[in-house]
Amino acid sequence: MKQQTNTIQTDDSVQQLLEALKKQNELYKQVLAGLGPIAEKSKVENRRGVLKFSKKEILQMPTNYRNVFATNDMIIHYRLRKDGVYEARFHRQGIDIEVSSKDLTKLKQKFIEKLNNYDGSPKRKKRNHNEKTFGEYAEEWLNIKRVTTKQSTYKEYVRMLEHDILPTFGKMGATEIDRSMLQNYLLVYVDKGTLRMAHKLFLILRCIFDMVADDYNISSPMKKVVVPNYQSKSGTAFTYEEEKTLVHHCLANLKKDTSHAFLVLLYAGLRRSELASLKIIDGTWLECETSKERMGKNVVKRKIPFTPMMKRMLPYIDFKKAKNVNLNTLQTTMKRLFQNHHSHELRHTFISRCKESGVSGEVVSIWAGHSLTGTITTTVYTHYSDEFYLKEAQKVDYMQLDFNT
Repeated sequence: MKQQTNTIQTDDSVQQLLEALKKQNELYKQVLAGLGPIAEKSKVENRRGVLKFSKKEILQMPTNYRNVFATNDMIIHYRLRKDGVYEARFHRQGIDIEVSSKDLTKLKQKFIEKLNNYDGSPKRKKRNHNEKTFGEYAEEWLNIKRVTTKQSTYKEYVRMLEHDILPTFGKMGATEIDRSMLQNYLLVYVDKGTLRMAHKLFLILRCIFDMVADDYNISSPMKKVVVPNYQSKSGTAFTYEEEKTLVHHCLANLKKDTSHAFLVLLYAGLRRSELASLKIIDGTWLECETSKERMGKNVVKRKIPFTPMMKRMLPYIDFKKAKNVNLNTLQTTMKRLFQNHHSHELRHTFISRCKESGVSGEVVSIWAGHSLTGTITTTVYTHYSDEFYLKEAQKVDYMQLDFNT
């Protein structure tokens, strides 16, 4: 009887345990059921990423944005909402674009379409009343350059600012201008193929924004702006036939200042900027101030003797006209006559002809206004006489032509 009673108690205990386990299992199911929607919601809402554009898609963008997006300089983030719709927003550098789609490919296409329709008018920050404009900083920078650089260099800075930079940024607050505006501005010149101009403008903007950054204790917006490297062309001398063509053109157009300037550059080897300082001495020498000397150094004058080639031109050259020639007109005239040459290559030609004629290399460097290289004997202790220069000049007699028009 006692054994039967123990068996019944054991069965009751097992039954109670099973009931407890069953209740616990039901409780777990309820908990998991409650966590399910939360987990799914979190999973969906955390699905974020970055739009990556293919080369084909980048080519569909406006020209001024292609390079920027191609280098991932502007990153477009997207998220997948719980309703299954992808959403991308871009609110930077004054650009406001929002697009959405259930398909990522369509999302990118919508973004490109909005970018193409974007009017390019950034929403600017409101300028503080006391904040200086970019134009005021540019003027301050020019005042410094006016007394620290040569006059010709200063004038070039003024020209580029007034013609290219100030019309775009002059009236804007200095801190209103951001990296994107500057990058897109310079890319316009890059797309035109004027890399040299883009590089010059880049250097000016960088200098001015260094002043802005220092005054406001901010990072310069030019810090991350990039332009392609520009490698200047070394230039080539004119061929003998090209030289003949140029001389005949000049003799046939003596009413033009450019004709007289071309002949001086060709047969004296001056730089364009040195024309304004030229002077004739004793009817035998042409003197000028070497323009490559930096501001703050003594003015260096040099004399170039008249060679037989120059002497043939003397009856036709009006040195006053050559001295007062407009340098921009000089450049455009040369490009019209010889598309593959620029006026500085007349200097290349003079130096090449002198060396071909057997003139001492050191003497040619002195006539050209180049720094001498070599031992101290050459650079310090050698002083050639005028008689020696005149004797060397007589060697430059390589073209016997009838120059009469």
